Amino acid sequence: MAEHPDSLLPEGLLEIMQCPRCAGVLKERAAPPALLCEQCRLAYPIADGGIPVMLDDAAVSLDD
Repeated sequence: MAEHPDSLLPEGLLEIMQCPRCAGVLKERAAPPALLCEQCRLAYPIADGGIPVMLDDAAVSLDD
């Protein structure tokens, strides 16, 4: 499992993570850094240091 050079997260982390609301697949977004759940239409921010904030209160709607 090779790390993608543009990945925002440590190698292998994205593959084991899932949306906390629906358990769906997450995708990375570079700017602003976030993990996206297309099913819930939410963006979970990635804090400085590459730490994803997977809390409902921190999630931002992709429809706004």
